[in-house]
Amino acid sequence: MADGNILRTVEAAAILLFFVQAVRVLFSGLFGIIYDAVFAGPMTCQRGWPSMVISVLLALLAFLTPLLAPRHRRGIQLTLLITSLLVFLSRIPMTLNNPELRLYSSLLIVAGGGLYAAALLRERAVGFPGFVIGALAGDQLFRALGDTFDITLRDGWLQYQIVISVALAVLSGVAFSRPPRESEGTSERRLGFLGGLAIGAFLFLETSLLAFPNAMARWSIVSYSVLTPSLLLITLLPLLPGVRALLRRLFTNQGSVSWLWGLLLSLFTCLCLAAGYLLQGFLAAIALLLAQLSVLLALPCALLSIRQGKRERIGLNLALGLVFFLLINFAFAFTFTYAYTLEFFRGAGLPIVLVAGVLASLPAARRRSSLEEEPSARQRGWSAAGIGGIAALVILSAVFARPPALRLKDAGPNVRVGTYNIHYGYNTPWQFQLEQMARTIEESGADIVALQEVDTCRITSYGVDDALWLARRLRMEVIYQPTVEHLTGMALLSRFPVRQVEGKLLTSRLEQTAIVRAQVEVGDDILEAYGIWLGLEPQERALQLGEALDFIKAGPVTFGGDFNSTPDSSIYRRLVDAGFTDGAAVFDPSPTSPSEAPRERIDYVWIRGLRPVAAKVLDSTASDHRMVVIEALLE
Repeated sequence: MADGNILRTVEAAAILLFFVQAVRVLFSGLFGIIYDAVFAGPMTCQRGWPSMVISVLLALLAFLTPLLAPRHRRGIQLTLLITSLLVFLSRIPMTLNNPELRLYSSLLIVAGGGLYAAALLRERAVGFPGFVIGALAGDQLFRALGDTFDITLRDGWLQYQIVISVALAVLSGVAFSRPPRESEGTSERRLGFLGGLAIGAFLFLETSLLAFPNAMARWSIVSYSVLTPSLLLITLLPLLPGVRALLRRLFTNQGSVSWLWGLLLSLFTCLCLAAGYLLQGFLAAIALLLAQLSVLLALPCALLSIRQGKRERIGLNLALGLVFFLLINFAFAFTFTYAYTLEFFRGAGLPIVLVAGVLASLPAARRRSSLEEEPSARQRGWSAAGIGGIAALVILSAVFARPPALRLKDAGPNVRVGTYNIHYGYNTPWQFQLEQMARTIEESGADIVALQEVDTCRITSYGVDDALWLARRLRMEVIYQPTVEHLTGMALLSRFPVRQVEGKLLTSRLEQTAIVRAQVEVGDDILEAYGIWLGLEPQERALQLGEALDFIKAGPVTFGGDFNSTPDSSIYRRLVDAGFTDGAAVFDPSPTSPSEAPRERIDYVWIRGLRPVAAKVLDSTASDHRMVVIEALLE
């Protein structure tokens, strides 16, 4: 029968993988509930303030389950079995694209995974960093296979998840009957208070930035296809015995040397994060990859040798770390929603990330940090096989990340131009509907699409890069213009070849917005395509439109977006006075918002130097706005 330690390794890596996935699902579910409570008010018990308070309290309780971790060996073994079965079986309904079902199943996985982790730290603290790395690497592969959209949360995965979950549940039963040998399964390494905070900070960095090649790509403006295999390689490096041996020599020496190395690592981590945020290009990308390596190298240092006679508090310290993870995620979310929460958080993304960087790497600066024992001969012999396995996984991720061939057009003079507010990938009931949005765009036949409310890697929208995913799904070129913290903004999709791109942030007192431009080739003609989202207050919209009109160049122009203005507004009249034509006014002036029982017409495609020949407001409810598409002739 299989060795108990091997079974426990597979089980632990799978539990932590599902835990990471569930964290994204949980925060995505909470985002919808909180959004409805803030913007819609207590309209219903299901989506009002009571629902928000209850959901947040349930999330807090889920992160506190490590407090229940037992101390005695038999209790630990039983806890590992029960929580693993809970996580594996709860992972099945989380696959379904139902907001309520996903919310409650993710709560169960987070609760079970946290309790499992606390019990695991009491049984096999030495192997914990390796289990975490295995989970992160698996998660990266699943997301790479789905072009940033985790394929295990997509339609059609349910049957595979049932098989996987049942097989893992059987494996847990076998592992329970064959627990790890005591000489290999027990450890004097324990999680202290600082170590608990370090794990919370580490989890925040991984789930918000460092384990996501699409987030690194948006921060650094370097190709996602390049960063995907590079990040996986960096993530897996600490598993190699040679890397672990180097780490042990640096941080387990007595005296001030190990303390100095740890302090330098913490400083280096923060410098790399700052460089990744402030710079662009390969220098920024390399800095972010090095930051990932730094926090991974510091992770084992969170586990300290307990002094004889001192009572360990693994459950308490892990629970505190997970609560810190919950709080810092809320703080980071405020940096995107400062306009509707606290102005203090405007531009606070980098400071929050740096705080997490300090806490994640700070345990390496403590003296006598306890790392893994000297590798055995069996472990040293694994190096060649490990290098080969890592190389195979990296190559596989590079294949997954390759962009598909574009399906471009070069004919004119007719063009179809659309505008679509995609609501971060959600419909009104908060189902994630990117595939349905892609089908809506296909149905429209649009050659150019202005997209608004585009997330490119936020934990509140499953970590998906909406712009990249839609462009690859539709085989179109994409131009992304960030507006807040690199990771949310607007985009243009084009089926015509793109010659030049440009973007400009607009003066914004509330939510930051921008205008994005793409110069495209339509046969032998040149067309300037623009996309915009105007603010929520009349005075702000007026100022932003003035700046946008100054930005727009001469020649044939399409200008699509969510203008947050009705046809009887001053914004509408200013555009008419500036020589623009409302492309849909004659053919289909239907309301566009909200998508379900729409009441207002606020989404437009304006044109200049073109003649409208057709238009349509599509009846798709894949987003909370309806898509508008016009067909125009270049004059």
